[in-house]
Amino acid sequence: MGESSAVIIGARGGIGAALANALEKDKNYAQILRLHRESSPPLDILDEASIAAGATSLSATHPPISLVIVATGLLHSEQKGPEKSLRELEPNWMIENFRINAVGPALVAKHFLPIMAKQGPICFAALSARVGSISDNRLGGWHSYRASKSALNMLIRNISIEWQRKNPQSVVVGLHPGTVETSLSAPFKGNPAHERFTPSRAAGNMLSVIHGLKPEQSGQIFAYDGSLVEP
Repeated sequence: MGESSAVIIGARGGIGAALANALEKDKNYAQILRLHRESSPPLDILDEASIAAGATSLSATHPPISLVIVATGLLHSEQKGPEKSLRELEPNWMIENFRINAVGPALVAKHFLPIMAKQGPICFAALSARVGSISDNRLGGWHSYRASKSALNMLIRNISIEWQRKNPQSVVVGLHPGTVETSLSAPFKGNPAHERFTPSRAAGNMLSVIHGLKPEQSGQIFAYDGSLVEP
């Protein structure tokens, strides 16, 4: 068993829980720490104080952290879905997308990267999406979600550059899990163009990608099959 810890942010969601379960089975880490709004310590992706407090608490009570995965995200709510046209744009919905999909993961990086192992391999990963790729966008629509994931991808690139100056063996990446059978994708089950994965399979796919990454790949976005998602 490894001597470091792995942290899953959003471990109560479908993908987050599956990632934590898969990590517990592979025995590469001494502890798997599941964080969410009702965990101990609690962590709310929208509350920087809770993110900072969670990082401080874990750094004092657990083995050094070598893996952090941010498994949170917003595509739709009970009241609002991704926009199909420009006339559906609403400022508050755009802001909520950016807060959850881009600002939250960046704040996790701000507070968790400094408590991760200072030397040797470490990985910080956040769930991104292929629809955040500008060059791959052929359909348009989903303005807030696409733009927020594009912002996340830029933040990942920026953070990776800064952190490799501090730890040359660090890896900071975005992961596109594919279409996973969770509440996030439930309203879009009718789209036959998307191959669908169970959460456990998606988790296994993404962990296989993570375990194969090298420091020179830091700052990039990878799909579940290990292929590169272009900016």
